[in-house]
Amino acid sequence: MIRINNIKLKLNYNDTDIRKAATKELRVNESCIKGVSLFRRSIDARHKNDVHFIATLDVETNIAESKVLSRAKSKNAVSVEKYHYEIPFKKNLDSRPVVVGFGPAGMFCALILAQAGQRPIVIERGDKVDVRTQKVNNFWTNAKLDTSSNVQFGEGGAGTFSDGKLNTGTKDSRSRNVLNEFVAHGAPQEILYNAKPHIGTDKLRETVKNIREDIIALGGEVHFNTKLTTLNYADGKIKSVVVEHNNCEEIIETDNVVLAIGHSARDTFEMLKNTNIFMEQKPFAIGARIEHLQENINKAQYGSFATSPYLGAADYKMNIKSSNGRGVFTFCMCPGGFVVASQSEENTIVTNGMSNFDRANVNSNAALLVNVNPKDFGSDDVLAGVEFQRQIECKAFLSGGSSYKAPIQRVGDFLKHTGSTRLGEVVPTYKPGVEFAQLDEYLPQYITDSMREGILAMDRKLHGFAHPDAVLTGPETRSSSPVKITRDETMQSVTLKGLYPCGEGAGYAGGIISAAVDGIKCAEQILINA
Repeated sequence: MIRINNIKLKLNYNDTDIRKAATKELRVNESCIKGVSLFRRSIDARHKNDVHFIATLDVETNIAESKVLSRAKSKNAVSVEKYHYEIPFKKNLDSRPVVVGFGPAGMFCALILAQAGQRPIVIERGDKVDVRTQKVNNFWTNAKLDTSSNVQFGEGGAGTFSDGKLNTGTKDSRSRNVLNEFVAHGAPQEILYNAKPHIGTDKLRETVKNIREDIIALGGEVHFNTKLTTLNYADGKIKSVVVEHNNCEEIIETDNVVLAIGHSARDTFEMLKNTNIFMEQKPFAIGARIEHLQENINKAQYGSFATSPYLGAADYKMNIKSSNGRGVFTFCMCPGGFVVASQSEENTIVTNGMSNFDRANVNSNAALLVNVNPKDFGSDDVLAGVEFQRQIECKAFLSGGSSYKAPIQRVGDFLKHTGSTRLGEVVPTYKPGVEFAQLDEYLPQYITDSMREGILAMDRKLHGFAHPDAVLTGPETRSSSPVKITRDETMQSVTLKGLYPCGEGAGYAGGIISAAVDGIKCAEQILINA
């Protein structure tokens, strides 16, 4: 197969345009082309009077590729092998592996183990996705929080109530397998070629359900409303786990346990600490959600092309270094999305962002975050970062009126250090509701000072980012795990053989794709280490 990079396509291109572009670059007759497909497509909006797509094409030819490439002499064309993922396999495991958590890491770890014939047992403290969605909507509507089944816990993990973003910084080739599996289980085909792919929370729910059903069909088990309570071990090796379901305990004997617990499993972190599993404090980031009108972000990014039906809602990603040395950055940008309540503990406020596949909501939002490090936590305790998060979340709960309403502030007022008394053109989307309060009431000054500096600097990159009517809804505290469950080169805990810390909660991933890839790698290591 021949891969051609840097192909310019107009916004309203069609299949004929793609084929013509390939024949032109390869300098062959169209009869020599067997097939052409998109491998990658990104938007080039550097010049607002000429917004277009830049594509990478995969071409199959009817004649020898070497002959085509020799004649074309194109610096953009190379011969590549079609991607294929191969599951490593040594032998059947002595006992069925247990996967704790059914977010992206646990889900893909279990899928690979199931495809390898190992019949994994998955335990997930939350509900299956349909029931979980009902409970999340009940919280957003009626402020009734289920601490075991919410935006953080349940089938699909925290990513199920997000934009379903699949872009990643990892160069690991397993990323392609993750995308292929998502499509095979119902995700839109376009995630295979969009440079910034997303599934959307509405389509992601059905996709994760299909993956679960496939794991079960391959001999695996998935147990919901089931929580890990104890690790049993002897001679430095895992022997069994104790799980709790409906207030009843059960022992599952196993030699391999994958800890894909997510970044909010605070009681499990506590259990691991008490079990003397080695963990480390880890830097993360704190801030708030910033919400703008989607049409203003579109205009800032696409200029006169902002209303093109071929572009969809615009996104952005920015970062600066503040004068106090801290990084300030946007994260998890949700075009045409919503700011959502993401608590997992009572009497706290936690925000996140979410978009459906069509990204059609009137507002767009992103996390505006400031880096924090262990020196900020005020303690050497390995879980000091968790307590640091919790204190901010509890203060925000009080600032919002102690009713699960989130504290909000207009950007213009925030920059002036004054409280907000009215809304402007941006109406906040957070449910169960909002109350005016200043971010300085619940965030440390070094964070709010950095955020103010960041907003003004980012406005110079993206005009309108500092619009006075933009709304800040806080706090955002769960961007990544506050701990790392340290593992060795075989991906096993440095404390306990057979224990595989995995994904975001273990401190080894940041996003759906990287977490899923880490889950695949843990599955591979279990098979290799057998």
